[in-house]
Amino acid sequence: MPNEMKEMRVAILIDAENVAPKYISIILNEANNLGNIIIKRIYGDWTSQQMASWRNTILDNSVQPIQQYSNVSGKNSSDSALIIDAMDLLYSHRLDCFCIVSSDSDFTRLAARLRESEMYVLGMGEQKTPQSFISACNKFSYIDILWAAAQPDTRESKQPSKEETKTGVRLKTIRAALVSICEENSDDNGWISSSLLGNLLGKQFPDFDVRNFRYKKFVPFVESLGLFETRRESLNVFFRLKSEK
Repeated sequence: MPNEMKEMRVAILIDAENVAPKYISIILNEANNLGNIIIKRIYGDWTSQQMASWRNTILDNSVQPIQQYSNVSGKNSSDSALIIDAMDLLYSHRLDCFCIVSSDSDFTRLAARLRESEMYVLGMGEQKTPQSFISACNKFSYIDILWAAAQPDTRESKQPSKEETKTGVRLKTIRAALVSICEENSDDNGWISSSLLGNLLGKQFPDFDVRNFRYKKFVPFVESLGLFETRRESLNVFFRLKSEK
């Protein structure tokens, strides 16, 4: 994340009915990477038995629960409460960033509206999250992939999971995009800085994250693709497409 984003004032808003409590460490880590967490709120009907699994997690991590009764069966009233709170916080002018944690497409318009007000929006959810919500965010993190990567022995599975298969298909798209970005934005000698390459790729794919492909840094990930020559100058790294022989 660019240096100017390090000290952003951050609000985390969690849709408890669409997120499991096991992801709380991932959620807080992702938000902490952006700056100073000012607000941590979680929305749900806390009279419901299905919310019981969240209770110790809320206490241990000092997250403020917001009660929202389900007025009509089958309707998620907590979505509306989260959206209303987000707009109130927006007009308080205290924040720079909203972290919206849900796999629900109902927050698509909220994310778009916050960005219209020049807020940075980090979405977090599982891979089942609809593309409309992902695209509305500045950045989107797949908390199920990040959680699985943090577990012991995850690399020793005998068969590729559906998630890994999906990631493999997505890798082809990322490779093609990197080639296109380099061709369109490199200098006269074909070189492009790793920072510019990563920035343009992130704008095109808000859910791109090298950790989805089991890498920790962008440069080693790009080098692993075998598409580029690499040039290092002091602290800067540049890439150029390999010429076909």
